Amino acid sequence: MPEAQSALVLLAEDELRFDVVFTDVVMPGMSGIELGREIRRLYPGLPVVLASGYSTVLAEKGHDGFELLRKPYSVEAISRVLRKVIRQRAT
Repeated sequence: MPEAQSALVLLAEDELRFDVVFTDVVMPGMSGIELGREIRRLYPGLPVVLASGYSTVLAEKGHDGFELLRKPYSVEAISRVLRKVIRQRAT
């Protein structure tokens, strides 16, 4: 099962297990942006963070308002983005 489909199955089983979804933009099958859109549709309060090393993909498609970490990223950058989206979710 492709990665994005696996994520959707896990969310369908128990979305309350997840505080945030962290996904790469480029994946086989459904892209991370498409996955984020589907998560936003099904679970509107669940934050999605995208990671990408391919700025051309994002230049063509945009990142639909999802938080974005550009590779390579640091632990501090991950921590900062996760704190931000979890804080936004709480408000």
